[in-house]
Amino acid sequence: MIIDLKKADALSIATAIRAGQISAKTVISATLERIAAQDKILNCFTTVTAETAIASAEKIETAIASGEDPGFLAGVPFAVKNLFDIAGITTLAGSKINAENPPATQDATAVARLKQAGAILIGALNMDEYAYGFVTENAHYGTTHNPHNLNHIAGGSSGGSAAAVAAGLVPLTLGSDTNGSIRVPAALCGVYGFKPTYGRLSRAGAALFCSSLDHIGPLARSVRDIIAAFDILQGADERDPVCTKRPIEPVMPQIKPDISDVRIAIAGGYFTKSAETAALEAVETVARALGVTQYIEIPEAHRARAAAFVITASEGANLHLQKLRSRPQDFDLATRDRFLAGAIIPASWYIQAQRFRRWYRECLREIFQKVDLILAPTTPCAAPAIGKQKIILDGTEILVRPHLGLFTQPLSFIGLPVLSVPIQRPGKLPLGVQLIAAPYNEASILRVASVLEERGIISAPVVEIAT
Repeated sequence: MIIDLKKADALSIATAIRAGQISAKTVISATLERIAAQDKILNCFTTVTAETAIASAEKIETAIASGEDPGFLAGVPFAVKNLFDIAGITTLAGSKINAENPPATQDATAVARLKQAGAILIGALNMDEYAYGFVTENAHYGTTHNPHNLNHIAGGSSGGSAAAVAAGLVPLTLGSDTNGSIRVPAALCGVYGFKPTYGRLSRAGAALFCSSLDHIGPLARSVRDIIAAFDILQGADERDPVCTKRPIEPVMPQIKPDISDVRIAIAGGYFTKSAETAALEAVETVARALGVTQYIEIPEAHRARAAAFVITASEGANLHLQKLRSRPQDFDLATRDRFLAGAIIPASWYIQAQRFRRWYRECLREIFQKVDLILAPTTPCAAPAIGKQKIILDGTEILVRPHLGLFTQPLSFIGLPVLSVPIQRPGKLPLGVQLIAAPYNEASILRVASVLEERGIISAPVVEIAT
C-alpha cells in the first residue's frame, strides 16, 4: 500500500504504521521536511520539536517490533497552538512577555492524552496574542498566511492550527476557542474545527484567556479524525476544575449512515443578516443536502454577542492587569487596547451580562427540545486580505478583527458544542458552516457531519503551496 503522507488523514497514517506498511520515522522525517520547506512561507509554527519527535517515532517502532500496542494514533504527527504547555518548551500564548517565562515542566492534559494514544508532537503553532483576536497577525511572531491565498489571513486566534492542517503540514492540531477561535480559522482555511461542550475537554496546562468561556478542541481534514481526537481527549481531569466528570461516551461507535432521527433546522433572523451572500449560500448547500427547509429563530443573539464581549474583555483584562500596568509597551497594540478597554468596564455591566447569560441558556434549552441540530454560517465572509482593517457587510462598514466572530460568539457564550465544516469553492476562498447542538450532544453533530462528508458536500483537501 502506497500512502501519500501529505494528503493522508491521521487514521490512515496510524493504520499504515500499525500494519508495518510505513515506519513512524519515515512519517516524521517527511513531516519535518514539509515544514522546513513550506512554513517559511506560511508561518504556522513558532517551535518545531524535531529531536523529540524523532525519538518518539523510534519508540513507536520499538513497540511495534516488540508486539506491543503502539496506540490508536500510532506515529501520527500533530501540533498544538502555542498556549498549550509542552514539557521543556516555554508556553508563549502568542506573547513577547511570556517568552521570558521558564519552560513548562509537564505537558498539558490534552497534549499528554494524544501522546498516550501514540501521536507524535511536532511543535507549537502561531496565534493571536493571548488568544484575543480572529486574524493571527501577531506583532511579535508574524502573520500566518492562508494556504488558499497567501495574501489573505488564516483567521484566529488558532490561525497556525488551521493553516498547518490545510497545507498538509500535519493532519491534526489542537486549538482553543473562546468566542470562535477554532471555528473562524477552520472556516477561513477550509478545514474542520470542533469546539465541544464547555468543560467536556480538559484545559489543564492551556493558558487561559477567559475562564468562563474558554474551550479546547481539535482541527483536522476529516470528520473521522475529529471524532478520534475527541474520543481520546475526553475524560475528567482533577487539574481542570471545570472539566466535567461525565462518563466518557465514545462517538466513533455511534456513527451510522442513517440520520433520519436527527431533527435539523436553519438558524434564521440574526444569523441571516450582516453576511455576504456566499456565506448564506454555504448554509443552503448543507441544508439542501440534508433536506432541511425549517428555519428557527434564536432570540436575542445580538445581545448574547454583546454580553460575550463584556465578559471576555472583563475577564481577560483582569487576568493580565499586572502586566498591563507594568509592561504596556510589550503588548501587541491591538491586544493591549482591547484589554485596557476591558479593564474599565463597570462591574455592574459584567454582572448583568452573566444574568443575561443564564436567561439565554434557558432559551436555547427550550429550542433544543424541538430540534437536535441547527445550521448557521461560521463567518460572515471569506478570509479578508492581510492588513485589511474594515469590510462592508450588509451595506455597513465594520472592523474586521472583532466582527469575524459575528456568528460564533452567541454560541460559545453558553458553551454549546459546535463543529465548523468546510465548504470548498473552486477558484475562491473556502467558507464554513456551523453544526450546533445542545450541550453534550456532540454525537449528533458528528453523525451528521460524517454523512455530509460521505456525500461529498463537505471536504478538506490539502492545499498545494508553491515553494
